[in-house]
Amino acid sequence: MTKISTRALFAATVSVLAGGIATSANAAAFYLQEQSVRGAGRAFSGEGADQGAASLWWNPASIGGMTGGDVSLGVSEIMPRGDVHNNGTVIVRPGQAPAPVGGDTDSHNPINNGTLPSGAIAYALTPRLSIGLAVTSPFSFTTNYAATSWARYTADKTQLRTIDLQPTVAFAITPEWSVGVGANAEYVRAILGNYLPNLSPLLPDGHQTLKGNGWDWGWSLGTQFHTGPVSIGLSYKSSVKHTLDGSVTTAGLAGPLAGQNGSLTTTAQFRTPWQAVAGIRFKATDKLTLDGQIVRFGWNKFGTIQLGAPLNVAIPENYGNTWSYAGGLDYAIAPNWTWRAGIQRDETPTRDTHRDARVPDSDRWNFATGTSFDVTKGLGFDAAVNYIKFKDSSIDRLTAAYAGSPVQTPIVVNGTLQNAHALVLSVGAHLKF
Repeated sequence: MTKISTRALFAATVSVLAGGIATSANAAAFYLQEQSVRGAGRAFSGEGADQGAASLWWNPASIGGMTGGDVSLGVSEIMPRGDVHNNGTVIVRPGQAPAPVGGDTDSHNPINNGTLPSGAIAYALTPRLSIGLAVTSPFSFTTNYAATSWARYTADKTQLRTIDLQPTVAFAITPEWSVGVGANAEYVRAILGNYLPNLSPLLPDGHQTLKGNGWDWGWSLGTQFHTGPVSIGLSYKSSVKHTLDGSVTTAGLAGPLAGQNGSLTTTAQFRTPWQAVAGIRFKATDKLTLDGQIVRFGWNKFGTIQLGAPLNVAIPENYGNTWSYAGGLDYAIAPNWTWRAGIQRDETPTRDTHRDARVPDSDRWNFATGTSFDVTKGLGFDAAVNYIKFKDSSIDRLTAAYAGSPVQTPIVVNGTLQNAHALVLSVGAHLKF
């Protein structure tokens, strides 16, 4: 067989490696919405219209017109469960008939448990002007597939970590109307790996890993209006264009593929989704407040992953824009004790025929309850429980190792996400000073 260009094979192979930047968690695709324990207790149904530091991530106007200082801290333990099942995936090596991909038929619980901290602080400089800072991790997860999994050519280990710092300024134009603006400095560190088939099925698999990190910027705008028993909030959080500096490392390939073993320095670019939030809260009685929220996510921004020189490859993702709908309530059992509950419907941006094992996502329902208890006039504690039920969905994205090269090796994926659900336990504290 003729010698194959190392650089061409790197570029062809990395299309499998970058076939998904993340996987399902509590919110759709790789977005984590657990940025407030108060919000988790009502299924994130009133955050855009609520006030205080706990709502800073959703609406920078939430601290407009406040007095004194406000701190909100929380941590969530996310425990996803589910099976990624093979229904007959085949591999087509050059010059050979299609053959079963082999490996374990079921991958149980490939998405790791995760601990997600969050926090925000705000302070009123004047009766109208306030400043704040929210520290969140909106896109983070870890997933692992065994080396013997049927999905190994699509995904091995994937790890994504983000830190978002959102300094915010808010101003109360009138006692009823506030506006706010925030800058989002966002750090990303990503590791994506998958196995690669050698041309002979008698040889063990090779392996490839992409690593990268970098800081980038986005912005947030919001407004709130409060009149009588009604509070309304509107906000917009921009997409962030991330450029990660990193490397692609390949090992274990033999024969005419052996020249591909090694490491190349490169960059990877992708965009997070924008989100537009509309929230409302209605104080129906002295004790009962009803909450509602609609979020539009601009997941079409995650259309491709761009790999820079010397690879110069654009990997299609084809995510679609989605909606999230939530309704909930806050009920004051006592002056210092509040109970919450809510339901959320959240759509997946992944599409049939484009969904792979690295992103085994689906539409889901989120059922929530929570509580807050104030132990003093300024100090209180929060807790919440969320149960998320995922719809079974197909995993059927056609992929190929060495795509576009003379040794292109298609993997005709045929799998299913089954019995997927997640339990999220959140605890936190709030302090006014």
